[in-house]
Amino acid sequence: MRLVVIGGDAAGMSAASQARKRKGPDELEIVAFERGHYTSYSACGIPYWIGGAVTDRDALIARDPAAFAKAGIAVRLRHEVVAIDLDRREVIARDLDGGGEHREGFDELVYAAGAVPVTPDWARVDAGGVFGVQTLDDGEAIHAWLDEQPRPRRAVVIGGGYVGVEMAEAMVRRGLAVTLLEKAPQPMSTVDPDMGERVAEAIRGLGIEVRTDTHVQGLESAQGRVTAVVTPDGTLPADIVVLGLGVRPNTALAESSGIPLGVTGGLRTDLQMRVVGPRGHVDGVWAAGDCVQTVHRISGQPAHVPLGTHANKQGRVAGINIGGGYATFPGVIGTAVTKVCELEVARTGLTEKEATAAGFEFVTASVESTSRAGYYPGAGTMVVKLIAERRTGMLLGGQIVGREEAAKRIDSLAIAVWNRMTVEEMTALDLSYAPPFSPVWDPVLIAARKATDEVHASR
Repeated sequence: MRLVVIGGDAAGMSAASQARKRKGPDELEIVAFERGHYTSYSACGIPYWIGGAVTDRDALIARDPAAFAKAGIAVRLRHEVVAIDLDRREVIARDLDGGGEHREGFDELVYAAGAVPVTPDWARVDAGGVFGVQTLDDGEAIHAWLDEQPRPRRAVVIGGGYVGVEMAEAMVRRGLAVTLLEKAPQPMSTVDPDMGERVAEAIRGLGIEVRTDTHVQGLESAQGRVTAVVTPDGTLPADIVVLGLGVRPNTALAESSGIPLGVTGGLRTDLQMRVVGPRGHVDGVWAAGDCVQTVHRISGQPAHVPLGTHANKQGRVAGINIGGGYATFPGVIGTAVTKVCELEVARTGLTEKEATAAGFEFVTASVESTSRAGYYPGAGTMVVKLIAERRTGMLLGGQIVGREEAAKRIDSLAIAVWNRMTVEEMTALDLSYAPPFSPVWDPVLIAARKATDEVHASR
């Protein structure tokens, strides 16, 4: 049998590796196509490499093609799959460097093409210095521009989500003057506005100019290089422009090949990661990673949440099943974390906006506390916000914004959300305590107590 994998990063290579663990080369031939120059790398680490916190690009690469070859997995870099023939059970791959196309037959196919950056028409300019941040190749291009261009001094980052905020900090650390543009009322729209405002304050504290409620109208260029960003409030000079406008599932190839998409634009799968269409399973076709539509466990709604954590898990599930084992992927709750200078930002479950859209009535509770006992040196402050269903008290979501040692507390909230705990049940959680690590009442427990009071008052 032959397994063909489209996409050589987290999801695709996890699937290939898990299938190989269960079936040797004499049972299963595995060929993976990757249009870029690298396999199995950490895209999340790119801003930290550009900003200098990570000094070696290769540190972001978990496994290269040579390592896969030793395991009996053939990787064809710089090969882009341009067509899938489901009837003939073949893919058509184009050699991006050498030219030419060839067909590769398959018995099983893993579609793990990831996501592509959202790129409005105004960003499609024939000028250097305009970058998305999606692949390690993108990171290399940004690094080269900053290193090789004559004295880049001004950066404009468009989009205030995770990537935009992290890249804005990276540009500051590279010595550039930075302006961050966001069309929403505050950056980090993945958290509620009251928490997002705290993030905006931290960004401004880095010396970054933050402009919210701002729509970009276009880019200006001269001599083949970007020179400015045009907004209704004026034109901003720029030596480099970074696009952080989000991503969408990279499913154009699948759709053109007759593979159906879900309502989010991602591929629909069952729990085992087999692709599902209107008439049932698409025979022998699996999907995983940022190109996939999944289910939010709390809202019950279809969701597209492109994170490396999900991609690795989904790829693992697909590979186990292809290899003859059994595994399932039960959905997501949207747990994510990032860092802006010394400020840590985390979220899980539903925000207020998402809870309202899902049809929940809810109460909220926010508390400010410290990461350690107040008398212990180095204690930092944090705000913990909980969203609980009115009447039942089930935890719907949580957010944390704070200093060092704040954000990873989101994991205890994620476990509570995942298991549909009530905030009252959470007040009795047996969390660890010692002055260097926590107050005697951990901030999570204090927030749960306050949320419990709000729930009781709403009954």
